[in-house]
Amino acid sequence: MNIQTNDIGHVIQLAIAPVFLLTGVATKLTVLTNRLARIIDRTRDLKLRLQQGPDRDIHEELDVLYQRWQLINYAITSSTACGFLICVIIACLFLGDTAGLPLDRYIAGMFVVAMIALIASFIFLLREVLVSFRYMRLHLHDPSGRSC
Repeated sequence: MNIQTNDIGHVIQLAIAPVFLLTGVATKLTVLTNRLARIIDRTRDLKLRLQQGPDRDIHEELDVLYQRWQLINYAITSSTACGFLICVIIACLFLGDTAGLPLDRYIAGMFVVAMIALIASFIFLLREVLVSFRYMRLHLHDPSGRSC
């Protein structure tokens, strides 16, 4: 098999866009793991406070934190799946070109699935942010409606 330099250059050009997308997904994973770390830290603090005695407000906040934790985990899973598919797409671009395999449809299909995973990840992140905002909004005011 004789691979021409210009063929490799063409494949590298094709792979550049997915590599930039992979960089964006990696950055998003960093944001998601930071949010997860904050949720875990807050949960630990609240569990320490619970050792002093039962508190309904702490249990309520722990329930919200558990919801947020689940949503962030779903977002991380979706983003990771997207990143994995992008890596497979890049590998298939090189494999298809160097081995002369017709992988066009597989690459297109994987790209669509990767985009669906990325969209799902954004939806889970948005849902987690909304749960957080809703909890904060409900607890910024006391029962009489005055700001704390």
